[in-house]
Amino acid sequence: MAEIKPKSKPDSIDPELWTRLQAEAKSPFRGLRQFVYASCALSGAIGGVVFFFKLLAGRDLEKTIPNLAIQIAVVAVMAWLFKIDRAKS
Repeated sequence: MAEIKPKSKPDSIDPELWTRLQAEAKSPFRGLRQFVYASCALSGAIGGVVFFFKLLAGRDLEKTIPNLAIQIAVVAVMAWLFKIDRAKS
């Protein structure tokens, strides 16, 4: 991957805007990725709560336990991806 070398700041651009543009060039779509990670983690957490209470009720255990495990794995993977993405900046 080619390294992006920062050029000197043009005089016509606001310094704050220049800083944001440089950050976006270093890590494109970072905000979108973090939104997707957070959304999927929230979805997995809601599903996990639903399957946890289904497990407590003792209903359809042969399907509930694997589904609960999947929801926990989704939350764990999204948290791990979010942590990696934050560490890169």
